[in-house]
Amino acid sequence: MQSTSLIDTVTTSTTSSADILVVCRTFPPNEGGIEEYAYNRCLQDPERVIALVAGCPGDQDFDQNQSFPVHRWFLPSFAQGRGLSSLLKQVINMFLSPLLAVKLYLRYRYHYIEWGHGYDFPALLLLSYLLPVRCFVYLHGNDLLCPLKNPVLRFLFSWTLKRCAGIVCNSTFTKDYLQQHFSISTPTYVINPTVRPSKFKVEENGEILEGLGKQIRKSHNIPKTAVVILSVGRLVPRKGFARVIEYLPQLLNENLDVHYLVCGRGPMLSELKELASQLGVEKRVHFAGFVSDEQLAAYYSACDIFSLLTFFNTKAASIEGFGIVYLEAGYFAKPVIASRVGGVVDAVHHQETGLLVNPESSAETFQALLQLCQDQELRERLGQKGRQLAINPTPHSLIYKQLGIF
Repeated sequence: MQSTSLIDTVTTSTTSSADILVVCRTFPPNEGGIEEYAYNRCLQDPERVIALVAGCPGDQDFDQNQSFPVHRWFLPSFAQGRGLSSLLKQVINMFLSPLLAVKLYLRYRYHYIEWGHGYDFPALLLLSYLLPVRCFVYLHGNDLLCPLKNPVLRFLFSWTLKRCAGIVCNSTFTKDYLQQHFSISTPTYVINPTVRPSKFKVEENGEILEGLGKQIRKSHNIPKTAVVILSVGRLVPRKGFARVIEYLPQLLNENLDVHYLVCGRGPMLSELKELASQLGVEKRVHFAGFVSDEQLAAYYSACDIFSLLTFFNTKAASIEGFGIVYLEAGYFAKPVIASRVGGVVDAVHHQETGLLVNPESSAETFQALLQLCQDQELRERLGQKGRQLAINPTPHSLIYKQLGIF
């Protein structure tokens, strides 16, 4: 990797036709929904895209294997935590991203900027005046909540949106939420996230995946015939892990051999373990901790049902804009049980790829879990439909074609 001033660059392909600058403050090899979304967008048009993103551990090896040029601004390790570190990171992002975007314009003379999220939007607003380019912004859900807390930020955010040539939302919910809280006429599109099979680094071979799933069950002492429910995500209240644990005693009372696998880490771990112990199901709940993408394929294979009973929590400044894990479960042909909230309705099609439930109705949620635990044929039918949905991407070139650009 070459280093030029404040920016690190890796170029592995010709850049003569590159005319779209994709800017994102978080990018692989970091893992997460926005990271995957931005990366998948770049992969759709590698000959046209230039990526400008924040640095992170392991980025050099990752960048050298890409088919498009990747440029990164330096982000010190002490600015990659939470609390004050998070505030410092935001300041660095807002300062360096426009500075380096200008520098890259002088090199590439690109025509378009695609801002990968609603965060750090003052930098995009500045660039919309500094450079003779057309700007687009992507919104994911949570990035809409922050500007609503402060009238000044709300004004600046609205101003930024009006300066853009187009807005891309990750779900119908995000689009509706945007239009409910901001009065703008900027063309707005919905492009759902898609699954990138290569992230799991396993062959699409049923026998291999089945073998991996068996290994996971064995490692957690789960019988081959048991019904396994899987959840994947950060262990925070709004993800609804506690809700699944609370239903386990009722499912066991129905003479079902049910186990619950939890992949993820977060502040609720000890609380969830204590809940499982209080309910007497600690031997039925298995906490896998952090699971890499390579290992995640095995966990999806090991389960029979995927469930993530999220709920809308505006006080925590967190909403479910989409939920890529629902599509990932579908990619592995697993049926999904999810709450009918936020962008989940785009990720899970009720009675086609899974079952959507009212998060406020315990009876409805339990009946959905019971139905899928008991009905293997239904599980298989929903799972197959889920796979079809997961592998059907929408091209990002749509936003340009709709505007008659190309």
